[in-house]
Amino acid sequence: MDSRRLLRSSALVIATAGLLASGCSSGSSSTTATASTASAAGAQTSAALRPYYQQKLSWRACGVPGFECSTMKAPLDYAKPTGTSINLAVARKKATGPGKRIGSLLVNPGGPGGTAVGYLQQYAGLGYPAPVRARYDMVAVDPRGVARSEPVECLTSQEMDAYTQVDQTPDDAGEKAVLESSFKNFARGCERHSGKVLPHVSTVEAARDMDILRQLLGDEKLYYVGASYGTFLGATYAELFPERTGRLVLDGAMDPSLPALEMNRDQTAGFETAFQSFAADCIRRKDCPLGTTSVADASTRLKAFFADLDAKPVATGESRKLGEALATTGVIAAMYDETTWPELRTGLTRAMQGDGGGLLTLADSYYERDAEGKYANLMYANAAVNCLDLPAAFSGPDAVAAALPSFEKASPVFGEGFAWAILNCAYWPVKATGAAHRIEAKGAVPIVVVGTTRDPATPYKWAKSLASQLASGRLLTYDGDGHTAYGRGSDCIDTAINTYLLEGTAPPADKKCT
Repeated sequence: MDSRRLLRSSALVIATAGLLASGCSSGSSSTTATASTASAAGAQTSAALRPYYQQKLSWRACGVPGFECSTMKAPLDYAKPTGTSINLAVARKKATGPGKRIGSLLVNPGGPGGTAVGYLQQYAGLGYPAPVRARYDMVAVDPRGVARSEPVECLTSQEMDAYTQVDQTPDDAGEKAVLESSFKNFARGCERHSGKVLPHVSTVEAARDMDILRQLLGDEKLYYVGASYGTFLGATYAELFPERTGRLVLDGAMDPSLPALEMNRDQTAGFETAFQSFAADCIRRKDCPLGTTSVADASTRLKAFFADLDAKPVATGESRKLGEALATTGVIAAMYDETTWPELRTGLTRAMQGDGGGLLTLADSYYERDAEGKYANLMYANAAVNCLDLPAAFSGPDAVAAALPSFEKASPVFGEGFAWAILNCAYWPVKATGAAHRIEAKGAVPIVVVGTTRDPATPYKWAKSLASQLASGRLLTYDGDGHTAYGRGSDCIDTAINTYLLEGTAPPADKKCT
């Protein structure tokens, strides 16, 4: 189980078939995610940056019919904008009409590390409500370090296979040493293959890239829907450029005021809440592999099953076996969307009978591993961004051991593994440039913050917190399961967001939907 802060929309998880936290430390980037530097970054465009804001996008047909692609340039280091530049992949689907075009609607599915271009082409550009697609050009840019935009690379496919199977509930000093070594090897691989870009993939820099794109698209203000980690990206943009902030929807919100340790512990509790919801549904069914007695009994059975796999992995029909690490990841993947619960029940049933193929498929969807065994760069970019944005949660194994009781209290099922998994950033090759802080974005128009009450990856309390921090925040609540809310079946949620995007009318404060 690789439980770094992987925050992406449920639509992306399913389309590619997450979320887990990590605070990492990363290099000497020139930008720091603090209020003071944010204010400075939001100043008028400097003369040195002007060529980037004046470039022209050359569009060409690409991928799915009806979509166009282009490439934009941005400075590698915003402190030295006349130096090296990087290329960022952009895609759009023009407004279909009828109705007057409002502008461009930028979308981001989260991660960090999720491909926004892929999300646009696989889901948002065709699956967003028709009235929204009619009046907006649907646009996406892969953030720096992600997918088609100077992607961070770390391990070979074979190395990544081994990495995902490392035991993250170590029982003795030897297993702890193996886990430490795996994190160090991962970090060294990232430095070796992507050392130039590693210090410059922060959320602040990605937000500044979005402002260049806003100008190139001809929009005075940014219109944006960000899911999961994408809410932090959107809130950061509003902090940097409040006067250029238009209609922002932040769905499945993060709380930027939390340090890495607290964020990870909150997320651990979020997955526990989601599992209890799954278990409550499961035990009402005769075929529930976790029994039909109680949620507490189901939790005990799942933990015992993980322990069995730790001792003796089961076959999967291929060379990889299903051990505790991959099985836990498979269960986590199914927590993002309740429509995946039947697949999880089947996968658990088969695994308990000696066939781990179903849970392995779920784990592969989480890691974005394809049928040929190749991995997308999701997990590499995820670590690189997280490790720049927040200082590491732990300094070493002793710090993890000290925190274990609080994590196990947050989740008896997942707590131990989640705590050890976030040790990864202690070994990152560059120092963190960001820090936990409140985001107020004073001067921005109303910003809609969406929270789901039983969201596993971005706990509901985070949405409440972000909405209260933002000077113009409006909290929209979905009482339900799964990760994010827009476009997932609630007419109430969709109507409120569509009205905001199309008419500019934000929902009333603290509106609740089911």
